[in-house]
Parts: sequence; structure tokens; C-alpha cells
Amino acid sequence: MNAASGMGDDPAGIEVSVDGPILTVALARPARLNAISPEMHLAMQDAFDRFEADESLRVAILTATGRAFCVGSDLKAAAERRSRGEGPLALPPGGYGGIASRFGRTKPLIAAINGDAYGGGLELALACDLVVMVDTARLSLPEPGFGMVAIGGGPHRLIRAVGAKRAMDIALTGRRLTAAEALDFGLVNRVVGIDALDDAARELARTLLRCGPGALATTMQMVETSLDYPSLPEALARQEQAPAMQRWRASDEALEGARAFAAKREPAWRAQ
Repeated sequence: MNAASGMGDDPAGIEVSVDGPILTVALARPARLNAISPEMHLAMQDAFDRFEADESLRVAILTATGRAFCVGSDLKAAAERRSRGEGPLALPPGGYGGIASRFGRTKPLIAAINGDAYGGGLELALACDLVVMVDTARLSLPEPGFGMVAIGGGPHRLIRAVGAKRAMDIALTGRRLTAAEALDFGLVNRVVGIDALDDAARELARTLLRCGPGALATTMQMVETSLDYPSLPEALARQEQAPAMQRWRASDEALEGARAFAAKREPAWRAQ
């Protein structure tokens, strides 16, 4: 992924760049297939903290350099920790990659999968709101085959996305899903050729930027919390209590949208 202006390479294994209201975070350990190191977890936490806090940033894209998106955790580093008698890696507050447990987000996050996404790599993609994937990439949760467990939200998000039987098939067998299967299962939104990935992700970002930020935040919260309620009537009854809904109600965003439509102009959205 390219950006018009950037902050340069991050020594912790990611590259962060800004193009107007779009923040791009690129995993940048191509020689290790972008395996996530402890330093990368912290750097990604910082990057997505910045994204949430900066009102000028409205959409983020998570992608990677090299031929893989991410093959999960750096197992060599994990083995070295165990050999030193150290315990499991302590994840940052946002969870795996700084996003897996970052609930209540108010801005959309797009995954642009440039290559294979295994283990934690798939969990990062599942934590994003929208996913664009190249047609040659594959997805997998191979952890059980290594005597490990996917603890970055993968099984929990899979069952919500594809149902119990498909989730069990993916999570227990560790098989590699093709891009076509991922699209059919509803795990990704777009499948494109490698040369079209950048344009596809940025076009999706531009589509979101045309929407009201408060309306996007409210809609995201509706989708994310709907299954928390036992019935549709309760979900509808509770939606007015959501913080994002209350902020949107208190804003003039809907009025500005109507005025812009009537005047046949682009809306002038304000940060929420």
C-alpha cells in the first residue's frame, strides 16, 4: 500500500502512513512473513490508539508488505521466551495486534489482505470491519496442529460470521481456505487481483468517507451489539441507549445530509 505522506518505517516492524483522513498500518517483516513480534503488538496498539484519538483520521487500512499478510505469532520468539522460563506474551489493552479486543470502535477498519493470513493473521482480518483479499491468498487457523489455541478471537468471530459447522471445520482442521471459499463463506467482502488490491481498499475507504462519521459509528455499533440481545425486538428497543446513537442524535449530521442532498452538493461532515 502506498500513501501520499508518511511517518516512515517503524523499527518495531510496522509502517504507518497517513493520506488525508486515511491511516494505513502495514505489517513490515516480510522476511518473517510478517509474523507478529512482541514489539509489533505494542506498535500496533499505539497506531490504533492514534487512529481513534485523532479527529482528522476517519478510516484505517491494515495491510502488509511482501508476499504474505501475516502468518500469526512469531513462534521462534515464543520458543525463546519459554526457554528462558518466561510466561505467555502479555498482550496490549487492545488485544492481539492492538485490535482483537478493541471493542466499541467508532471508525471503520479495512483489512487489505495481500497474501496468506494464518493464525493470528486471520484473527487480525476477522477483527476488521471490511476485508479485501487478493485472489491468490489463503486463510487458516492452524493452531491445533501445533498444540496451540487461537486466543485472538478467531473461533469466537468465526462462529458469528459463518455458523457453528463451518467454524468448527476451519478451527479444528486448520485447512487453508481459498479466496473463493472465503468470499462464499462471507469472511471477506471483495476478492481482487494483486495489482488491484490498493485501489480496491482505497475505493472502499473513499466510499466510507462520503458517509457521515456519526452515522457510520452508530451503524457499526448496531451491527456489533445486535447479537448480544436474545431477540430482535430487544435489539431495537436498546439501540437508542447506545452511546454512538446518542451522539448522533445530538448532532446536526442528519440535517446536514438532507441540506446537502437538496442543494446537490457534497455534505460538510464534522467530527463526532
